[in-house]
Amino acid sequence: HFSMSQVIMTLEDKNGTKEYRQIVEYGKEEDGKTYVVMDFKGPANVKDTRFLQITNENGPDDKFIYLPSLKSVRRVNSSEGSKAFMGSDATYDDLTTRDVSMDEHEYLRDEAITVEGGAKYDCYVVKEIPKDKKGTQYNYRMVWVDKATMYPVHTEMYDKNDKLVKVLEVLEIQKMDGYDMPMTNKLKNVQTGHSTTLQIVKVQVDKAIPDRVFTQNFLTTGK
Repeated sequence: HFSMSQVIMTLEDKNGTKEYRQIVEYGKEEDGKTYVVMDFKGPANVKDTRFLQITNENGPDDKFIYLPSLKSVRRVNSSEGSKAFMGSDATYDDLTTRDVSMDEHEYLRDEAITVEGGAKYDCYVVKEIPKDKKGTQYNYRMVWVDKATMYPVHTEMYDKNDKLVKVLEVLEIQKMDGYDMPMTNKLKNVQTGHSTTLQIVKVQVDKAIPDRVFTQNFLTTGK
């Protein structure tokens, strides 16, 4: 299926200073692959930056970024996984879809949780421990999975010293044409006090998007 969203990215530092970015995001699922394109529309310092991620069922994700200042598309290598994506709190690794088989999953308990903003979820709490510790910047994750949607609504990420480094929360889930869509999520680095919020302000589901949008050529031209 296809989706097209208008997204506001809010970067907020520990003093409450905010910076906003406007993004159009395109998505499609086809032949066992998931494609996501992020097209930055503003402000001027990030305008026309574009990012393509292709999630492959049986292998690592492919990631490509176009930076207008360099006027070229480049592949994001797996060795850059711990680098921040576009000044946000998400690293390239955080964007990566982790296959279930990459982690050991330990069910701990059932627990209700209230996320920032007041939404309440009845959850399963699961500890996820990577099988390959070298391939990740986290020793483990604690995940609160909403029983109703099976969506991870609260995730705690622990660094190599077993200290909490980031918290990802889904502040709002909406049903769109039968799909559960996380409309607002917030990723906070508890060690720096900096956070990144992604809010979908408009979304269209299952309106066909031309194949050319999901190519490196589109990253360069925006057409």
